[in-house]
Amino acid sequence: MGGYLRLSVLVMALAGCVQSAPEPKPSGTLSSQSIPASMRGVQAKQLFGAHGHGSAQSPAPLGGYAKGCIAGATTLPETGPTWQAMRLSRNRNWGHPETIDMIKTLSRKAAAQPGWSGLYVGDISQPRGGPMISGHRSHQMGLDADIWLKPADNLSLSRTQRENISSISMRRANGAYTNSSWTRAHHEIVKAAAQDPRTARIFIFPGAKVKMCNDEKGDRAWLRKVRPWYGHHYHFHVRLNCPDNVSGCQPQAAPPPGDGCAEAQAWVRNILNPPPPDPNAPKPKPRRELTMQDLPRQCVAVLQAQ
Repeated sequence: MGGYLRLSVLVMALAGCVQSAPEPKPSGTLSSQSIPASMRGVQAKQLFGAHGHGSAQSPAPLGGYAKGCIAGATTLPETGPTWQAMRLSRNRNWGHPETIDMIKTLSRKAAAQPGWSGLYVGDISQPRGGPMISGHRSHQMGLDADIWLKPADNLSLSRTQRENISSISMRRANGAYTNSSWTRAHHEIVKAAAQDPRTARIFIFPGAKVKMCNDEKGDRAWLRKVRPWYGHHYHFHVRLNCPDNVSGCQPQAAPPPGDGCAEAQAWVRNILNPPPPDPNAPKPKPRRELTMQDLPRQCVAVLQAQ
C-alpha cells in the first residue's frame, strides 16, 4: 500500500486506468498455429486500434479486464438527455450493452443532483475492445467506464469543445484529501454507481474514499466496492461484473470483506508520511506489449468478423 508518491509518477506516465488486483491467467489462450499469419508478430493494440466499428456478433466480453476483447459491442450515443461522451476522436464510447445501460441509468441519477445536468463520460472501450494504442491497461472487454468528476452542467458541447475541455481534479495533498471542488453530489453519484448490482468495484483516489467513509451516516455496504487507487482524481472508474450466463468472461476477485475504510486510511497515511524505499526491492520489469497469443482464442474471430 505504501510508496504512493513513487508509484504515482509511473502511473501518471502510463496515463490510464489499471486493475486493482492481478488478472487471472486467461483460459484458452491462442496457439501460434491458430493465429492468421497477418496477425503474428503484430502488437495486439495495433490490430484492435484499427477497427472503427463493433463486430456483427452477439454481445460477449471475452477474457479479462486487462487481457481480453468484446464481441458485439454497442455505442453510447455521443449525446443523450443526461450525458455527453467526451474525447470522441478516440472512438472509445463502445461497450457491452449492460455497461451502456448502467451509464444511462447513472446519468439520470446524476441529473437529479444540484448543479448537475447529467454526466460527462470518458473512455469505455474500443469498438472491439482489446489493448489500446495509448492509455489504459484495462478497459479491454467493454465492462469498464470512466466518469468525469467535473459536473456536467452543459450538455450542448460541440465535438471540438469535447476535445479541448478538461475535467477538474478533486484532490489535495497528493490525494490524501479532497479539495474544495468536492461536493456531496460527488458522494451521491459514486454511491449510486456502487449500489448498482452490476458494479463490481469503483476506483477513486484515496482521499475521496476516506471522505465518503467519514460522511456516510446511512447504509455503508456500498463502500466495500469503492477502492482507493493511484490517480483517479479527475474521474472515477466503474468496473462491471461479468454478465450472467456469459462464458469466457473472467471476473475479478471480489473486494475484501468490510467497508475498506481502514485500508483507505492507510493509503492516506502513506501519502502524508511515505515509508523509506526498500533497498532490496527488485527493479520493475518493462511491460511487454500484448500479442494475439496472449488473448483468448475467440478474439481472433472478433477481429475477423464483419
